[in-house]
Amino acid sequence: MTAAPEHRNKRSYHDACGAARALDLVGERWTLLVVRELLLGPKRFTDLRAGLPTISPNVLSQRLDELVHAGVVHKRKLPPPVSAAVYDLTDWGKELDTVVLALSRWGARTPNTYRCSEVSTDALVVSLRTHFQADRAAGVRADFDLYFTGPDANTDEFHAVVDDGALTITRGASGTAATAIHTSVAAFVAVVYDGHSMAETITAGVTEVTGDAAAAEQFTTLFELPRECTGR
Repeated sequence: MTAAPEHRNKRSYHDACGAARALDLVGERWTLLVVRELLLGPKRFTDLRAGLPTISPNVLSQRLDELVHAGVVHKRKLPPPVSAAVYDLTDWGKELDTVVLALSRWGARTPNTYRCSEVSTDALVVSLRTHFQADRAAGVRADFDLYFTGPDANTDEFHAVVDDGALTITRGASGTAATAIHTSVAAFVAVVYDGHSMAETITAGVTEVTGDAAAAEQFTTLFELPRECTGR
């Protein structure tokens, strides 16, 4: 008789509670951030490293191995001519989407929140999805191709659709959106969360808008960080 494979993460809460069992799988340092980087689709190891620049290659490899072993992530090889190995969330792993968004919303209320524009493009997209204000978008119907240049100087493309109070953002530009916004992560954070106007970043030469400039300006007003929790 073959013994069941031992879980690679030796530490466990040994608690039957669902929350404890979840933390056994995704509670290690960096694990949920790896999941965050995969929410919008598969990535190569080098892409994950670019999105998480302070993680060591060995730790990233270990976290990916643990997630694959747990059935949260699967590793596959892209067909020629690419022939590259990528990591992707399984169907079960994709259920962590709402968990990451809820934790992001909760964590954003932390007193003395660490504010820094040096976040990955995927982290910015998660932030936009988290802090989207549906009431402000009531009756708004527009779509945008977003070209965000991250701290690693690489540009990632996304397609955002606002449809009467709902927001959807997917990886990859559509090429047919009515409005396109080319900007850096730092500049977009400054506009969306720090009170700067898009016109300022356009004048500074870090943002370019093609199509409906008014729609682009309105898009940046649909997000707001929550008030900090005082702990009282």
